[in-house]
Amino acid sequence: MKFKHTFSSLSKFEWGLWSLSSFVVILSHLVSPDGDVLSLVASLIGAAALIFVAKGHVIGQLLTVVFAICYGIISYHFRYYGEMITYLCMSLPMAVLAVISWMKHPYRDTEEVEVSTLSPRKVILLSTAAVCVTVAFYFILGALNTANLLVSTISITTSFVAASFTYLRSPYYALAYAANDIVLIVLWVMAAIKDPSYLSMVMCFVMFFANDIYGFVNWKRMKKRQREAPCE
Repeated sequence: MKFKHTFSSLSKFEWGLWSLSSFVVILSHLVSPDGDVLSLVASLIGAAALIFVAKGHVIGQLLTVVFAICYGIISYHFRYYGEMITYLCMSLPMAVLAVISWMKHPYRDTEEVEVSTLSPRKVILLSTAAVCVTVAFYFILGALNTANLLVSTISITTSFVAASFTYLRSPYYALAYAANDIVLIVLWVMAAIKDPSYLSMVMCFVMFFANDIYGFVNWKRMKKRQREAPCE
């Protein structure tokens, strides 16, 4: 997989979406009292990661690794242990596996990953695993006295499904992450009510939601183009 045209391959719309996401994140940080620098850095890294993941470029997964580490630290400080465990123990290793998977499956030796189709067997296995993860972590997080237990548990479920779809190179990774974004918006609104400095995290996931919706649209377009391309 090549990296030569990573930035030049971005369309005007993608540059605009990335710029808008970064602007909103920085603005929300500036207007938040006692804005947390790590939250700002994590949000900016996350915004960049989503653009390149939406393009199907492996650099997006490399940035996701960095984001997972930063976000895990932020979650620890607010006692969102579910988020911390999810990102450090699940999203982080899954992003590393996705890097390996995407590099092994480039589309015709380009920067773009080859989009895959989920088999019924994979869907059944993933659904079963998601149920098991949800039940197990509900009790684990409860034992850790996790803040907002129910929302944190739902976040783990959606994150697990999204990370799995990403590894499997399915366009539905974006819809799963969009669902996770909604959960996280609720979670960080609860945090921002107690500490307004977390407003930047709310705006971070609002922009992540917009990026993930675009990611789904673009991956469906990628899949159609790849399937219709003449064989070499």
